[in-house]
Amino acid sequence: MLDNEISDNKISDSEAVETKNSSPEQTVLLGLDYGVKKMGMALGNTVTQDARPFDILVMNNGQPADWDNLLGIIDTWKIGRVVVGLPLNMDGSSSMIAKRAHKFARRLAHRLMEQRIHVPVQLFDERLTSVEAREMAWELGLIKNERDPIDDISACLLLQSYLANPEHAEDIATYKAE
Repeated sequence: MLDNEISDNKISDSEAVETKNSSPEQTVLLGLDYGVKKMGMALGNTVTQDARPFDILVMNNGQPADWDNLLGIIDTWKIGRVVVGLPLNMDGSSSMIAKRAHKFARRLAHRLMEQRIHVPVQLFDERLTSVEAREMAWELGLIKNERDPIDDISACLLLQSYLANPEHAEDIATYKAE
């Protein structure tokens, strides 16, 4: 969720050890809401099953203006998986921007390999996340103007959808663009 919630539940030390030993491996996710001029970024967590807006990256005609910054974020935050939004048409067909997102994801995977950063890159359908993000941002008072950026919120919604349905993601290596 976008709101921070604090739980007052307390557990004993023995319960904490038991929980720690039986809990699944945590993976930190980076969600990218691809765009030609800017790209929204969100961080997610497979244990807590939540995501939060992180940042908006400047893009130069569909490529990061600073690749080193993006790769540094992935390395510094110990990202375990990158999820790139795939903006398909409403009928599920590939749009021009979806083809560019796919190309970007392939380049990202290649650059990660070059840097010896072993992180899988997946594509995930992101239809209507920008519309939903804008509506949510208005309702929560996060934006004051319809031109205010919501790309990081869109990336957050993308990751939340991914966390709910990870089986719908496609690895960049196996994705077939139209």
